[in-house]
Amino acid sequence: MTTVPLPQALKLALQCQRAGRLAEAESICGLVLKEHPRNFEALHLAGLLAHQLGRADEAASLIERAIAANPAVPEFHNSLGVVRLGQGRFDDATHALRAALRIRAEYPEAHNNLGNALRLGGHAEESIASFRHAIRLKADCAQFLNNLGLALRALGQSDEAIATYRDAIARDPNLAGVHCNLGVALLQNADHNGAILALREALRCDPKLGEVYNSLGLALRATGKLDEALGAAQSAVRLDPNRAQWRYNLGKVLMELGHVDAGIAEYRAAVALQPDFADAHNDLGCALRDRGRMDDAVDELREAIRLRPDYAPAHSNLANLLKDRGDLDDAVAEYRQAIRIDPKWITAHQNLLYALNFHPKFDARAILREHQAFNRTHCQPLAKSIHPHDNERSPDRPLRVGFISPDFRDHVVGRNMLPLLAAHDRRQFQIACYGLLRRHDAMTTRFQALADIWRDVAADGDERIAQIIRDDRIDILIDLTLHMEGNRLLVLARKPAPVQVTFGGYPGTTGLETIDYRLTDPHLDPPGADESYSEKSIRLPDCFWCYDPRQSDVAVNELPALSGGGITFGCLNNFCKVNESVLAAWSAILRDRPDSRMIILAGAGKHRDRTVAALGVEPDRVEFVEHCPREQYLKLHHRIDIVLDTFPYNGHTTSCDALWMGVPVVSLIGQTAVGRGGLSILSNINLAGLAATTPQHYIRIATELGTDLSRLSALRGGLRGGMLASPLTDAKRFAANIESAYRQMWRRWCQGKEI
Repeated sequence: MTTVPLPQALKLALQCQRAGRLAEAESICGLVLKEHPRNFEALHLAGLLAHQLGRADEAASLIERAIAANPAVPEFHNSLGVVRLGQGRFDDATHALRAALRIRAEYPEAHNNLGNALRLGGHAEESIASFRHAIRLKADCAQFLNNLGLALRALGQSDEAIATYRDAIARDPNLAGVHCNLGVALLQNADHNGAILALREALRCDPKLGEVYNSLGLALRATGKLDEALGAAQSAVRLDPNRAQWRYNLGKVLMELGHVDAGIAEYRAAVALQPDFADAHNDLGCALRDRGRMDDAVDELREAIRLRPDYAPAHSNLANLLKDRGDLDDAVAEYRQAIRIDPKWITAHQNLLYALNFHPKFDARAILREHQAFNRTHCQPLAKSIHPHDNERSPDRPLRVGFISPDFRDHVVGRNMLPLLAAHDRRQFQIACYGLLRRHDAMTTRFQALADIWRDVAADGDERIAQIIRDDRIDILIDLTLHMEGNRLLVLARKPAPVQVTFGGYPGTTGLETIDYRLTDPHLDPPGADESYSEKSIRLPDCFWCYDPRQSDVAVNELPALSGGGITFGCLNNFCKVNESVLAAWSAILRDRPDSRMIILAGAGKHRDRTVAALGVEPDRVEFVEHCPREQYLKLHHRIDIVLDTFPYNGHTTSCDALWMGVPVVSLIGQTAVGRGGLSILSNINLAGLAATTPQHYIRIATELGTDLSRLSALRGGLRGGMLASPLTDAKRFAANIESAYRQMWRRWCQGKEI
């Protein structure tokens, strides 16, 4: 080494560093420092090399020695600041960078690095001045602009951040990181299409950035492009399978595509990588609930709450699960806790409102009060969004009727709405459907064919959807969901149509002052019931439902009891409708007939053991079945002689299914509309005598019917024909009744009458 002059040795080391031959450069520096241990240039370069090779502590020590040897070189202080930044020692980095700037005030790189130290140290507002100073000194540096954009975004100034990223891209369009940051900012600003374009540009610059694929997956998912979102999310995970957030995001896409088991696997991977990941525990709990693993789901949701006690979604999801397994008191308590944590969070409040319909302790007035509180909190503040309607006030002209729903698909609401849309008089009613679907299926295609106007609006915000409806000049807008999952009642709170109606989801109230009417029937709402609703009730002459029997060709079989195995009672309603009073009645019926047995639809979990104990009969007399595909579900009726309805929330479509399969339904008339669904359905097939007025009457009807095999056999053979001859399956009659209601509502609006 002594044969090589010092300047040449340092020059050679620097050339090796710039060529990426770091080990060679480091070896040369080592030889120099062996002969010249206080050479500040060699110390500084050795420090930079150690930093590049990931040895941060050694790098800092070497650069500090260079500073000690020559404290007047601003680059040395700047380099120390960069190393301290990499170590996460932001205060130390700030101190070093300010020292560099005291020596050279107009040092653009030091101003930029100081901005990074301040931003990462939690002083984003202070960092902006440093970034702006760096940009004034070096206006063509896209990276400085990118860093300013990060600081602006940290302060919530998203519009200015986006403009800054665009300015950076104009200076250098090939920086993948800037395109990525622009895409993330646009994503946070809900400009999902803009985010997709920016993130695709980032991949053009560098196709191996996992962060870009992850963000692209989020943007594509937000626009409903789930197959593309899946590909992007999978690419992110392939590039780095050890990022918990990316595994979680992949899990969410898989779940929305219906790949539940694969989604569960990704959520499990996320919590394995990051055990304190509350969001992943929450979503894993929800996924396990979808698989019927109720106890495991409860454990995951309770873990999410343990990790984050103020996690309102986990409380609400736990409440949903408790409701599903019949723990209604605990469910209501969890809903209320979620609302206390986040009073403005609409989902928890709506989940509570829907759950109250199942709870025996809440009467119609109490339920209405809760709905009115929801309206005051979430809907009345939107009154400023309501604009006068200039629809032509011609009472007899053809009308534009809009339906808004997440259930234009193979869903109970979808199956009940198809016959109505198919039977509408298109000379008088033009039909618009506003689909809130995340996924389409074969039934969605049928709805699209029946609609004169079809709009996919799931990815749009409430105000945007309201404006689309206004622009379509809808005369009558019909909500088909009420407070069930996927609703957009806040669209109707903005009153985009002059006449607004709720119908189809379940016979209840929305609580919204902006919804004028609800459709019902004389059995669901006898005289005097109108005070239970915020809307004006319009009673259809026959019934609230239109059942489409063509949806299945499963045949009716012979009465199972004729095989000599005794009577089999059954209930295939959602288990959340099963409560202590229901179980007490079922227990009395089963104990009266020791040869009888019971089939109950319920996911696996401890609630099954609780149910058997409450029934008080031998466990082998009670059989539990899981949720299953529709044809398999209908075939379960081949094993049931009599369906025992639930109360206070009766079976609705499930009762129609049972009757279609030749199985009579014994129901109990309740004090709310959902509790009079059995009466409505049975009355329309001339079997109102199977609707009891008291629990004792319910028990007597069931036990007496169970002893009359000849009547049961006759019902088995005749119920399907009775259904076909009834208003329940007469789509043309049903459509005509609803069209008459439309016209009645419309004429009142044309006359300027108050509801």
